[in-house]
Order: sequence, then structure tokens, then C-alpha cells
Amino acid sequence: MTTFRTPERGEGRIGCIASLVALVIAGAVLIKVVPVFYSNNSFASAAEDLGSRAGTMNKGTVEQQLLAKAVELEIPEAAVKGATKVDVLGDGHSGTCNITLRYTRKIDFYGLYTWPVETDKVISRPYMDGR
Repeated sequence: MTTFRTPERGEGRIGCIASLVALVIAGAVLIKVVPVFYSNNSFASAAEDLGSRAGTMNKGTVEQQLLAKAVELEIPEAAVKGATKVDVLGDGHSGTCNITLRYTRKIDFYGLYTWPVETDKVISRPYMDGR
């Protein structure tokens, strides 16, 4: 007796389609998440830089520059009164600049889910007057 094989190649299209769907979903999530985390990290970095240069500026100038950076990076939550707090401690020639960043941003995933991303950082930088 002879057995005959049917001409099947055994292709698995379901696995390929599932992989493509997972890749598209991951890409859509990254498109929403990456800009928020990038701008939050850029804002924290700018706050660290401002804290290090606080010896050449007064408290009001540091607050204005932080507000300008928040507007530039399109972080309206950081521009709200009370979201950032600046304390300059010292005698004017040397001291410490403490900057508190406390705000929550919401990432909307296409109306399906909203994820709150909380930023709660205290940046403390020593400074010396460069004059």
C-alpha cells in the first residue's frame, strides 16, 4: 500500500499576524509614552543645571527660568503654581539650592486608558558665587 501526501506547506499565518498586531500596539504605546518621559527628564536636567548656577541668580530668577523651561517643553502641569518650589539657602556667596518638582502628567492612550505619571523629585545642588 502506498500513502499519498497532500500538498500542504504548513504555513503559520496566525503567528505572523499576532506578532504584527503586538508590534503595532507596542509602537502606539511608545509614541504616547516616550515624549512624556523625555520632557520630564529634560525638565529635571534643566532644574539641576539651574540649581548649580543659583549663586549668580536670585530665587525669583530661578523660578522664572524654571517656568520658561516648563512652557518650552510643553509641561503645563509644571507651570501651575506650587508644582515647583525653589529654596536658596546660604549667605549669597555659597550655599545650597533646593528645587522641588511635584506634579502629575496624564498619558491618554487613545481614549482607552489614562495613565498618571507622577514626578516627585527634590534636587539639591551646592553653589558658589563665581564673582
